[in-house]
Amino acid sequence: MDDWFLQAGHGVRFEWGPTGADRLAADVACVVVVDVLSFTTSVTVAVESGTRVFPYRWRDVTASAFADQRGADLAVGRRMATASSPWSLSPAALRRAPFTPRLVLPSPNGSAIAASAGESRVVAGALRNATAAAHWLVSQGYGTADRPVAVIASGERWPDGSLRPAMEDLLGAGAVIAALRERLSDTLSPEAALAAAVFQATPDIGAAVAASSSGRELIGGGFAEDVLVATELDVCTAVPVLIDGAFTVTQ
Repeated sequence: MDDWFLQAGHGVRFEWGPTGADRLAADVACVVVVDVLSFTTSVTVAVESGTRVFPYRWRDVTASAFADQRGADLAVGRRMATASSPWSLSPAALRRAPFTPRLVLPSPNGSAIAASAGESRVVAGALRNATAAAHWLVSQGYGTADRPVAVIASGERWPDGSLRPAMEDLLGAGAVIAALRERLSDTLSPEAALAAAVFQATPDIGAAVAASSSGRELIGGGFAEDVLVATELDVCTAVPVLIDGAFTVTQ
């Protein structure tokens, strides 16, 4: 198979969605999943309190069985949260919810990318922890030509199931890549360099995300606080790493 899509020879690479992750995973040592609104943002909020987060790609009846098998609570859709089931994909709601040691977080985008990473190490990146994630990656030796990292912007889905590139994920991926470039020699692929440049050229990240299609959808649906949490740039030092099927903060 032609390998023109691998961005070979570069230590830091960038792609979109589960298909992009699947294509690059076999040629990189680490995959960074970025789903700003809201999977990876929610993961950072949950792991800050000590919760282990199990990603699950289907938000259907099988999610409950998956959670039962792992002795975990199940996060529900934003509008389905109740007093007895307060955990949801909303990062603002997760911040207020009672502590749970194990949580299943269904997400057709971020979780699907984690599942597409194969044998590569998987890290959850977001605007909230971009610099911390870059620091951890460099400390582990990732981001070089020998141990390349692929930063994957999750994107959203059109009604027909096709990928909708989402500005907030481009900015989140760009934030991680820009922080990596500060710590490494210039090993960025052209795709990664462009993502970093978009982030660095955006003067007000919060305003940009709030005005984006995804931000307007959430704000219009009554979840403006989720957008505020998602755009808390570099407030989080936790770096969630997928270990034994769950995102966990390593020491």
